[in-house]
Amino acid sequence: MSRIELIATAAFGIESIVSRELMDLGYTEQQVEDGRVTFFGDELAICRCNLWLRSADRLLVKLGGFPASDFEALFQQVMALPWAHWLSADSKFPVSGKSVRSNLHNEPSIQSVTKKAIVESLKTTYQRHWFNEDGPEFPIEVAILKDWVTISIDTSGAGLHKRGYRPEAGAAPLRETTAAALVLLSYWNRERPFIDPFCGSGTIAIEAAMIARERAPGSNRAFQCEQWPQITRDHWKQARDEVRDRLGAKPRFALQASDIDARVLRIAERNAMEAGVGSDIEFKTMDVLELKTTREFGCVITNPPYGVRLEDDESAGAIYDDMADAFEPLKTWSIYVLTSHPGFERFFRRKADRRRKLYNGRLECHYFQYLGPRPPGEIASPEMTASE
Repeated sequence: MSRIELIATAAFGIESIVSRELMDLGYTEQQVEDGRVTFFGDELAICRCNLWLRSADRLLVKLGGFPASDFEALFQQVMALPWAHWLSADSKFPVSGKSVRSNLHNEPSIQSVTKKAIVESLKTTYQRHWFNEDGPEFPIEVAILKDWVTISIDTSGAGLHKRGYRPEAGAAPLRETTAAALVLLSYWNRERPFIDPFCGSGTIAIEAAMIARERAPGSNRAFQCEQWPQITRDHWKQARDEVRDRLGAKPRFALQASDIDARVLRIAERNAMEAGVGSDIEFKTMDVLELKTTREFGCVITNPPYGVRLEDDESAGAIYDDMADAFEPLKTWSIYVLTSHPGFERFFRRKADRRRKLYNGRLECHYFQYLGPRPPGEIASPEMTASE
């Protein structure tokens, strides 16, 4: 097994959740930065992390990092990286690049210079002048921030939010990775009741049910690196055997997911079936004001409509006012609401115990957290004891 430096990328505000997920997988040597967690693993780690990371966006192999303020420095240092360890003579290696606050700001030129440097390195190794690039694909990423260059290879392919269970979504879908992060940031666990009264296409409830069953989020999809010779069939067999072995039983209570839109609920039910948790969630067409429960110490986790998803902010305010009435009887419940609406607390008539800035795609949101009491006899989880 090799010692490989890896990067799990993440949306802003979710990095600590990705870090905790990696810790749970046994990868403790790590560094948390804005938008990424860098850590060390091996070939098996590449398989495991792609299969298991719920809130990360992508998994990258880090080839190197170095300062470069001009194209000659970029060319020479890219050429010096150990490309032959990853790329064979027939490998396909498209290059993408991005630059922020750097002297090297022309992204097409950055991509072109990087590609030429890789080709020159491979020419020396393989003693040839032309590469057909008709073999396995290794997508190269060049990221430059303030003249610091990071070179990496994307192992995931399609983003990790693409679980494979959501061929259809509602009008304003919440990313699966963000939905999983909302659950992982909450007090909810498989022994507690769960309600999402604005479930839309069901993403939060589905992600919660998958967490409860320890169902790997990547179990129904393929990854870019599955064709790479460095990662063998034995690596993938071991990782997928672990996925099968960890799959658990249903949560104690069926998760409750409702929405006023019957059409979108039919989509949610299909998505849940595709995700393998259709029998774990009860879907119901219902207005939030109809919400009732006799269960204690549960969690509401929801992403209600807000201004950009409605015709005007007043409509969103009316929904939040209804939420305040509907949730008022839930004295022992914890309530978690993701919204971009700046006046949410005013309409909801309660100040949150915690607020956390998150992004739903490029939309800046806040995760409002109203923390109910701990159930008698329940041991505090990391989420309950975290100071963040």
